[in-house]
Amino acid sequence: MLRVRARFAAAAVLALLSVPPLAAQQPAVTLERLLSSPFPTELLPSPAGGRLAWIDNAQGVRNVWVAEPPEYRGRQVTRYTADDGQSIDNLEWTPDAKSLIYVRGGGPNRQGEVPNPASDPAGAEQAIWRVPLDGGEPVRLGTGSGAAVSPKGDGIAYSRRGEIVWQPFAGKEPVSWVKARGGLRQLRFSPDGSRLAFVSARGNHGFVGVYDVAAKALRWIAPSVDEDSEPAWSPDGARLAFLRVPASIKTTLFHPNPSAEPWSILVADAATGEAKTAWRAEPGPGSAFAEMVAANQVLWTAGDRLVFPWERDGWLHLYSVPAVGGKATLLTPGEFEVESVNLTLDRRQVLFSSNQDDIDRRHLWQVDPAGGRPAALTRGEGIEWLPVRTSDGKAFAYLRSGARRPARPVIEVAGSPARELAPGTVPAEFPESALVVPEPVILSASDGLRIHGQLFLPPNAQKGERHPALLFFHGGSHRQMLLGWHYSGYYNRAYAMNQYLASRGYVVLAVNYRSGTGYGLAFREAPNQGASGGSEFNDVLGAGLYLRGRTDVDPDRIGLWGGSYGGYLTALGLARASNLFAAGVDLHGVHDWNEGIRNFIPDYQPKPEEERLAFESSPMAWLDGWRSPVLLIHGDDDRNVFFSQTVRLVEALRERKVPVEQLVLPDEIHGFLRNASWLAAYHATADFFDRKLKSPPTR
Repeated sequence: MLRVRARFAAAAVLALLSVPPLAAQQPAVTLERLLSSPFPTELLPSPAGGRLAWIDNAQGVRNVWVAEPPEYRGRQVTRYTADDGQSIDNLEWTPDAKSLIYVRGGGPNRQGEVPNPASDPAGAEQAIWRVPLDGGEPVRLGTGSGAAVSPKGDGIAYSRRGEIVWQPFAGKEPVSWVKARGGLRQLRFSPDGSRLAFVSARGNHGFVGVYDVAAKALRWIAPSVDEDSEPAWSPDGARLAFLRVPASIKTTLFHPNPSAEPWSILVADAATGEAKTAWRAEPGPGSAFAEMVAANQVLWTAGDRLVFPWERDGWLHLYSVPAVGGKATLLTPGEFEVESVNLTLDRRQVLFSSNQDDIDRRHLWQVDPAGGRPAALTRGEGIEWLPVRTSDGKAFAYLRSGARRPARPVIEVAGSPARELAPGTVPAEFPESALVVPEPVILSASDGLRIHGQLFLPPNAQKGERHPALLFFHGGSHRQMLLGWHYSGYYNRAYAMNQYLASRGYVVLAVNYRSGTGYGLAFREAPNQGASGGSEFNDVLGAGLYLRGRTDVDPDRIGLWGGSYGGYLTALGLARASNLFAAGVDLHGVHDWNEGIRNFIPDYQPKPEEERLAFESSPMAWLDGWRSPVLLIHGDDDRNVFFSQTVRLVEALRERKVPVEQLVLPDEIHGFLRNASWLAAYHATADFFDRKLKSPPTR
């Protein structure tokens, strides 16, 4: 008997020695770890030398990275170290590919104030910088934004307080080129650098202007009452294409807009300014312009064709037309939508991402601008976006994520398998193996519309066990949550939060409600949405009933959360269905549509019936039925949703004795700029739900 016991004891010891500690096998899921992986943006090929550049945001610290052939091993070229909320964007190469231009700091509000979310007593600025790749320090070029690098390589043009400024690289003083009314944006040099096209946005209309550098002369191209934008130069610089969206005083913001007076593409002679219509959308579907994700909405190819997005068949697709005019050719047929679009540097191929054959993910494709069958470049269960080819044509790079693996830049060299451009930048303690793979779900809204979602189940859930459950609603509303880490920084963090909540024992359902993207024009422009009736509430209610009907969900412990438009739906769910939803967390949500629209359209003057309907579509109209507790989170420098929306809601809920908690983030904007702010918001959210839903709910 003693020998038997000894054998069992020895076996137990050996078993313990052979199994690594649990922490080494599977790092614990914490918010700090989930938000620790750098998030890449703006992957950009150099004009020569085969280099690549991108921006990484590592726990609120943003820096510029590059990778060079033949090794293509990423290295950091700026050395910012603080989570100070200062963004980096507008990344541009100089023509010799030896340095990079970028803008650091957010744009000013209507009062001219730039974001300062760290409440730095010294203030903050939005400035343009140049960093050499040889190891030198970044050089500040000036205060402004929208930098365009001259093809001659001798300086940049940029926007600054109502003027376009020229800043030579040779250390000379900046020179004012253009002073004009309106917001000056979309600066585009002609290929030889002799002219600069730009847009003057003037509220209810917009002009395309061309500045002749040598003559110091400005010409407005075919000015009209319409909204002109997106100037694109021909490869030889002799012509300029641009987009024209007809004028309208009808308020379509946060209303369905399935059709409109058809938009068009014009082509102008750069020397004379004479413009002709090269193509016009047809009435009906696609007559209202819908954007693709691209540096320009009109892409001028080497074959003298113009590539653009159009929804003629009810899906956002790519089309092309000869620059001299003609019939549009459909490049991407099928029931799916294109999204991230780039021309190769030689302008001979179009690279794009879409949800073809995989509606809740993104994969990459290539198509000839003249037409032909698109070729698939990636497949599988990952999510890929922002495809580019290097200037030497030897490598293909893009951003990629998965259900467990966060977003990273990857490269395929000469057809070799994809590998990370910056291996080792995902921290070792990132809990990849502990994350769950969300399941695709299709459910019925309360009015019968079919709705997609992603279901996160608690790991190691026991059969028969009932869990608290949460609905998540994205913002936008023209967005789509995916079956993996998202390509947008805001929703990348939301995906992390849903993973965290699942790890804490919640059943979580991310709902892709009507008025979102990815499922076609009819779904995105669904009737009576937003300020015209709040029809998305049918999706909120249907998703809540779906959760209540699951055997693994406690029907008395269902909550909901979301930000921006998702905050609106959270508040609407609590106001109209407190019997179903026991608690909610509303981040910077819209609570009164009239005030929300006025934030974007200061002179908003709706008809009485429109104003009444907008209010009835708002949570503020339903407060007498609101009983469930809520946590409201808002930054008081929000430039998208007035902070007063939360102030008014708190006051009204207090009057009705509704349990309301708040987390106010001084000087933060709508999409929080500091990692510390996201951690504070998400910790407060998890703590709130734990208190309200992990014990019998307090109504």
